[in-house]
Amino acid sequence: MQYRQKETEDSFLKHTSSVIALGGFLFGYDTGVINGALSFLSQPDQLNLNSTQQGVVSSSLIIGCCFGALLSGRLADRIGRKATLQLVALIFTIATLGCSFALSINMLIAFRTILGLSIGCTSNLAPMYLAEISPSQWRSQNVNKNAVAIVVGQLAAFIVNAFLGNTWGNWSSIWRVMMGVAALPAILLVLLSFDLPQSPRWQVLNNSLTQAKENFEKLGFSQTDVHNSLQQAGKTTKTVKNKLRIKALIGNKHLRYLLTAGVIIGIIQQLSGVNAVMYYGTILLEKVGMSRGLSLYSNILIGTISTVAALVGTRVIVKHKHGQMLGLGLLGNAIFLGLLAVVLHTSLFSQASTNVTVLLLLAFFLAVQQGIVSPVTWLMLSEIFPQQIKARFMAISTTVIWLTNFVVSLISPILIGDFGTANVFLIFTCSNILCAIVTLLLLKPQKITHAFNHVK
Repeated sequence: MQYRQKETEDSFLKHTSSVIALGGFLFGYDTGVINGALSFLSQPDQLNLNSTQQGVVSSSLIIGCCFGALLSGRLADRIGRKATLQLVALIFTIATLGCSFALSINMLIAFRTILGLSIGCTSNLAPMYLAEISPSQWRSQNVNKNAVAIVVGQLAAFIVNAFLGNTWGNWSSIWRVMMGVAALPAILLVLLSFDLPQSPRWQVLNNSLTQAKENFEKLGFSQTDVHNSLQQAGKTTKTVKNKLRIKALIGNKHLRYLLTAGVIIGIIQQLSGVNAVMYYGTILLEKVGMSRGLSLYSNILIGTISTVAALVGTRVIVKHKHGQMLGLGLLGNAIFLGLLAVVLHTSLFSQASTNVTVLLLLAFFLAVQQGIVSPVTWLMLSEIFPQQIKARFMAISTTVIWLTNFVVSLISPILIGDFGTANVFLIFTCSNILCAIVTLLLLKPQKITHAFNHVK
């Protein structure tokens, strides 16, 4: 009987975590789809975008993400994690269809900004929600589900782009179908979200102790974990408001350090250069010398390797110190981007050999980024903040991620146009080295644990 009950609890937890991770899939698809769609919607008979306008269209999503991430913590605290996810899924659906049917550049920018609100919100909400509904032995694995879902979503976008772009490439409006496909998983998330449990830890913070206990048990938490969480409810609810006041933040060195650590993690994730490749990969490959069709298919290879790396990497990082893994991942990024810069600067190979070499090095770079750097940053952000400040501090850190992403996505096409692809890779090589040094010097596990325990 106990075995059957445990099996039911595990099944419910797996279903719940998979539905929440669907938000990560949408995050990945909507950030990856522009990679292939941009080349089509930029054509003269479509929206006729120049390089600056391409940057604005791509980065308009990120502006929305900044505001979505910033508002997500307060919204998730006020109406709950489940209701926030349902709202996000609805906005996903509406905004996706709006992008697909956009009749002008301004209309597209407006709907991509709205779409960004939902992406920014889910980028913070999904790992937090997953961490809160997971018993300790499943927490890292479930949070990593979201990181894997993001990469799978990007791969799905690349596959859809390549299939549609090469099958109906003569129809310039095919970009509308590319963008509109994301409405299907968004609708699925809306429907499946009704069966999700509320976060029991959020219920504890809001004194819904009976419902919290029921959800803890349904999700497979041990009796000890349930007892400890319920015991801390009174203490936590009394201190949460005081700890979030600006004056308290300024006066508490442990709070300051944790917030600073979260901000640093957010900046590091984006200065790696990953989204310059994810958003403008097709354009980058075309500039190297590949045809549009080959570039679209090449993105599938890159996305497949990234997905496999994410599946393997997320299993590896849970067994090692996260700060060290982040530093090693950044150094790996620097090596492959540096080799890319050398290959493109020296022109040692024929065009065909250069194409293959660039493709492989890009794949290795993304394998390290998506297998180590990206998942470990989301994992660290879900772990370094105590429960009473988790939603707000994660929201701030995620906002920084999107602000940095905005700057990188806005200037990348301009940098590519002005300095060339090789020099852009060299710039990101240097930024990865710098980020690795910052990680090893400032994000020390002992210091994070010390600050966490003193705030808690």
